[in-house]
Amino acid sequence: MRPSWPEYFMSITELVAKRATCLRRRVGAILVKDKRILATGYNGAPAGLSHCETVGCLRENSAIPSGERHELCRGLHAEQNAIIQAANHGISIKDSILYCTNKPCVICTKMIINAGIKKIYFQEGYDDPLADQMLAEAGLEIVRFHYEMPILHKN
Repeated sequence: MRPSWPEYFMSITELVAKRATCLRRRVGAILVKDKRILATGYNGAPAGLSHCETVGCLRENSAIPSGERHELCRGLHAEQNAIIQAANHGISIKDSILYCTNKPCVICTKMIINAGIKKIYFQEGYDDPLADQMLAEAGLEIVRFHYEMPILHKN
């Protein structure tokens, strides 16, 4: 069966997440416009710096709960890396769609709004009331993605 566009792009996002170097959660993100991938990103340390796999997890060592104190981390989020990659290559992401394995946090939400991204598909994530409020106020469409189970027909 041929996948829908959201299924197609979300499956690519899952593959991108496999490149993540975070010890706590592997997250992938892609930016798409007119059914074309503009940029990809996964969570991990900035380019050229040691990965948490090597130096250890600052958040884990400090017992910081998931979804809190995002600034206390060596890594960038997948959404941040996708936006940065587009900027590094001079690619406009205005009016694009973000596909992400996790729901964006409030820090990423602010970047997404200012980047002009118009819609977000995500699979899972923690509640972030401020992020939800800001997304609603900005009028951004956000869709929790669920794979459709194919219906098999016997002839």
